[in-house]
Amino acid sequence: MSNRRQIRETVMQALYAFTVGGFSLEHVLDTIIKPELRDDGIGRDFAERLFLRTADNRERTDEIIRDHISNWEIGRLAVVDRVILQMAITEILTFEDIPAKVTINEAIEIAKKYSTSGSGPFVNGILDAVVLTLHNDGVLNKQGRGLVDLPARKRKSRKRDGIDADRPADPGAHDTGPGQDTPESGGFDATDLPESHEAAENNAPETSDAPDASDAPGPEKKGPKKPRIKRPLKKKKNP
Repeated sequence: MSNRRQIRETVMQALYAFTVGGFSLEHVLDTIIKPELRDDGIGRDFAERLFLRTADNRERTDEIIRDHISNWEIGRLAVVDRVILQMAITEILTFEDIPAKVTINEAIEIAKKYSTSGSGPFVNGILDAVVLTLHNDGVLNKQGRGLVDLPARKRKSRKRDGIDADRPADPGAHDTGPGQDTPESGGFDATDLPESHEAAENNAPETSDAPDASDAPGPEKKGPKKPRIKRPLKKKKNP
């Protein structure tokens, strides 16, 4: 059985393929998530729900991300960073039994593994600010274990925040975008998925004919410049 970290990494790679490759959700499910988690029914169910909900609610999560970065266009974010933020915010909003702190920690570790050296702190700062805003606005609908580290609040409809967590997982209803299930697409090549830094080092070509490593995008020592994070003001406690 896969652990949740591995499952989230698979979902991140699937979302990356969906975003960059333009494949249909059904095609990405069939070529990435289902083969990777074929022997883990419970893990595959979680992965499919997280993948479909994230893809379905990108407009809303992008709006939330945009509200928490200053002097920066969301389109300038690294694709991996943006996908990780979309996935984490969706999980925070629609998986009621998962504590927000768990989601944030998982997103940080995935960003550190697959993106630049500055991505971990950046993702951490954005998600901390997002959780504080959502909590102040009373739109976090956590239950059971999900209430850890959060004061209890009155349950509100998730649809008021623009996200429908109860939407049935119907990949066939999302067949949009170029390259969807056509013979020309040839299926998504797994080598196009984002690799961890360790895997990238192990798979580096050794022949002299290989492209120079400096020509390929990758993590820099200091990482690219990150946008400033807008932090909401904490509500003052009544005396």
